[in-house]
Amino acid sequence: MIFSSLRVPASEFSSVTGWDAKPEGMCRGEVCVPAPGALDNGAINIETAAARLGMPIVHDTEHGVWSLGAATATGRTLATAVARFPSSLIDAMGRGFDFASLRGRRIIMIAWASW
Repeated sequence: MIFSSLRVPASEFSSVTGWDAKPEGMCRGEVCVPAPGALDNGAINIETAAARLGMPIVHDTEHGVWSLGAATATGRTLATAVARFPSSLIDAMGRGFDFASLRGRRIIMIAWASW
């Protein structure tokens, strides 16, 4: 999404991004993200909204425009990510370990290499 100003009418921001300014914050359907300072006199402050919604924003000074990326505040960006690693490994004692036994649990994996 390309903008020529950091303040745009709320209706324009909504039509381009799908996020509506409401009293409870920036909303997309049933999902609302608190965004104090994003709406001011019917205009959206793009920098504030971008920060609250997790949208990357880049300024092109040569052309005087800002580019706004997709929101990550809802976590949907990584919803389809799939980890690709072996389904089983050998532990330090030489025993096999099956990662499927951890399905549904949160884990942290620490790897070490000698090189």
